[in-house]
Amino acid sequence: FPADLPGLEKLVPAYNIAPSRKVLAVWVGPNGKSLTSMRWGFLPPWAKDMAVGYKMINARSETLAEKPSFRKAFKEQRCLIIADGFYEWRKVGKEKHPVRVVLKSRELFAFAGLWSAWTNTETKEETVSCAIVTCAANALVKTVHDRMPVILGRDQEEAWLDMGLKEPADLIPVLRPYPAHEMELYPVSKMVNAPTVDRPELVEPV
Repeated sequence: FPADLPGLEKLVPAYNIAPSRKVLAVWVGPNGKSLTSMRWGFLPPWAKDMAVGYKMINARSETLAEKPSFRKAFKEQRCLIIADGFYEWRKVGKEKHPVRVVLKSRELFAFAGLWSAWTNTETKEETVSCAIVTCAANALVKTVHDRMPVILGRDQEEAWLDMGLKEPADLIPVLRPYPAHEMELYPVSKMVNAPTVDRPELVEPV
């Protein structure tokens, strides 16, 4: 990703990112594109406390232009959230079995994201948070869930970060399911169900 990364030496792998944890994102600042960390769980400026973020980890692509919580961010505060896979759960009877969804190429990719700057009224501390944009699932992900994160193609990332584009008609077309034939999923350990477990074995097939 063509962006500056301040503090590269502090970057550490994460194998099980739960809501409220930090994610790596690309945004556009005064000096151009740069990578930064954001708290996963969108905190609109009017939020009374950080608990609101747990309810706003995702933003539905179909309602971004109308929903008050995301409308401004959709126009002015878009970002790329960097990952190399995501977890979903397959129902088998009454049990849920975790799977990991990746690109067949195993390359890094970017979710379409929205960010927000929220200030704690008591401490005056600012938190930059984000939500992942979702869309209807493609044929592969539909085998485990009816929704999926919007994964942007490399040719779509520039448009998503172009803040000169503000009309829904310019942006909605990129918010579509990623091609199923370029992705795969495989079962992983149930240890991923515990947010406190974060180690390399979680991404290994079982």
